[in-house]
Amino acid sequence: MTNLISEEGLKKLHEEYDRLWKVERPKVVRGVADAAAEGDRSENAEYIYGKKRLREIDSKLKHLGSRLNILKVAPHLPDEPVVVSFGCWVTYEEESGEKRCYQLVGPEEIDVSTGRISIDSPIGKALLNKKLDDEVVVQRPDGKITLCVTGIYSTRPDR
Repeated sequence: MTNLISEEGLKKLHEEYDRLWKVERPKVVRGVADAAAEGDRSENAEYIYGKKRLREIDSKLKHLGSRLNILKVAPHLPDEPVVVSFGCWVTYEEESGEKRCYQLVGPEEIDVSTGRISIDSPIGKALLNKKLDDEVVVQRPDGKITLCVTGIYSTRPDR
């Protein structure tokens, strides 16, 4: 798994960690303590839900903490990149003629709805280190597909 992240992505992870640790967790702990003070915990839905939520928060904090310890901010992209690398926006054309545009990011920043795919995905791996007009074959679950790199950008190109 790639341990690279953008500066913006790292900032968001730190903000999420801080929100969980300083806001969410204390609120849930107070709720659990209040519910426990009411007596019989075995039938107290607020207590049971609170304990479950606390485990979820602690699990998320543990995961975020371990990732934050190993993540490295990716180097800045040149204004006009000539090879596909982490953080680049890449446009490509499929053999069917369909054109797509994605930014290659690490696992913490994946959001297909905004055009961000993992550098560790089959397409991400295939595009890495390619140049303009290079063709790549990608093995997908539904079969192989050939892509042709039609653009490499440091910022999202106009659609």
